[in-house]
Amino acid sequence: MVLSGKNYTVEDYMKLNDGKRYELIGGELIVVPSPRPRHQRISAKILLQLGKYIENNPVGEVYSAPIDIVLDNHVVQPDILFVSNDRLDIIGELNIQGAPDLVVEILSPSTAAHDKKKKGQLYFKYGVKEYWLVDPETKFIDVFVAGEKEWRWIGAFDQEDVLTTTLLPGLKISLSKIFQVSLK
Repeated sequence: MVLSGKNYTVEDYMKLNDGKRYELIGGELIVVPSPRPRHQRISAKILLQLGKYIENNPVGEVYSAPIDIVLDNHVVQPDILFVSNDRLDIIGELNIQGAPDLVVEILSPSTAAHDKKKKGQLYFKYGVKEYWLVDPETKFIDVFVAGEKEWRWIGAFDQEDVLTTTLLPGLKISLSKIFQVSLK
């Protein structure tokens, strides 16, 4: 849901204190609904794998939502992000001021188009190196890396695949474990 009638600024965003989650894109304040349990399970499993990797290979820091990423006059909250050691100076006391190296968005029915288009464009424009779009419905992860003028699609990975990335050498995520979701 977009709140209209005003062109919001980062300063306006930072003053919000009503218990709701928002993102700020192009002056529009967007209410971000709470994620569903399946979304949270998948997020936790990816975060756990990235956390284990970082513990064994201290090459940076990994975070999960809600955390604000300030990109000029926009504020977004990706589901998971990674910032490499050589860029840790973008991590401030209140938020992250600049593009993470890796952003992971887990698609929800209410936010999928927003995550794919608007946020994807912002991530590219401001210098995210790699972007994962996780689709819990189809059980696919689309991986994109920053090209010269646009995202380069590396591929779609499903439950039968092991996800690797040159951004984090040696990282291997078995997607069968990520998408294995018990309904109990």
